[in-house]
Amino acid sequence: MKLFLAATSLFILLVSASCHAITLKLDPEIDLLVLDGRKISGSLLKGADGLELDRGQHQFLFRVDKAPASASNNGPHYQSVPMIVTFTASGKTVAIRLPALDSRRERHAFDKSLNFQLIDEQGKEIASIRDHLPMPSGGDLEQAMLNYNRNGQVASVPRFAVQTSSTPDVQLNADFAWQEASNLPSLQRWFERFDAATRLRFLSWMKTLRAS
Repeated sequence: MKLFLAATSLFILLVSASCHAITLKLDPEIDLLVLDGRKISGSLLKGADGLELDRGQHQFLFRVDKAPASASNNGPHYQSVPMIVTFTASGKTVAIRLPALDSRRERHAFDKSLNFQLIDEQGKEIASIRDHLPMPSGGDLEQAMLNYNRNGQVASVPRFAVQTSSTPDVQLNADFAWQEASNLPSLQRWFERFDAATRLRFLSWMKTLRAS
């Protein structure tokens, strides 16, 4: 019962916070890798068309992953270089508008110039700072972003250079929250209705609650 009341209270807080949040729209061709210094788990983003962000400064690392236009198209699969964008969110939505990436020339130009746009709900461009992230030899993108932010690079944000628990450690999975509350199916249904970022915050708070 205590767990149910605590979880319900957390959901109320999350819903209240979401009313004042900004939605980062997720394009199927955009692979979000690191958000505000933390690696994003693919399982959290599965099926989500947006992430809720607080108003203020954010930074994310992404790349474009573009398959051939059709099964009959034998053109190469395209994966861009990892790209960093830092911006301040103040509207209702943020979306990445990509240029045409159909030809080899367009893709090469995109990798060099980072000529995407961040736009708000009115289609107006949001000011941002962009940079490339060299692919780390070990493949640890979260650590690479930590080092990037520590070194005062073009799009770095010093407060995201603080070491935190990685998303996989916090996320675990939905069973983590329910392993002692298997008689609360309605609560689990609530959980599944929320966006990926809200689910992540809930699991993080549940971990803190269980440890106290």
